[in-house]
Amino acid sequence: MSAEKKPLYVVIARLLMVHQNCVNAGNLEWMERHEARIASLVKEHMPSGSGFDQGTTLDESSTPERLRFNTSFHHMDDSGGYCGWTEHVVSVRASIPFGIVLHISGRNVRDVKEYMHAVFRTALETLVQKY
Repeated sequence: MSAEKKPLYVVIARLLMVHQNCVNAGNLEWMERHEARIASLVKEHMPSGSGFDQGTTLDESSTPERLRFNTSFHHMDDSGGYCGWTEHVVSVRASIPFGIVLHISGRNVRDVKEYMHAVFRTALETLVQKY
């Protein structure tokens, strides 16, 4: 029997909640385990490469109700040469009709936010094992 899977954003939010419970209880062992699991999930599933050349990190201000991811995008010109970077914060909130709503900060160079929205939504909706 396989373990239950949930969307990545749900698993990260729940891990942030139990992590905070461990902090409040002074349970350092499980606090560190939850931190490691969150870091592993972000590294494995969040955008890295294909323009997200510096990867994606979970912002320390994230809460179970609002996830925030830091990333940057390496833009290319029409000739295929790199032409600059933009910095972005991707905020994720729960939505009853839509599952999640994404807000992407930063400049929308060459309409990159439309691409980023699709890439982040796909990553965040990936089904992963709960724990």
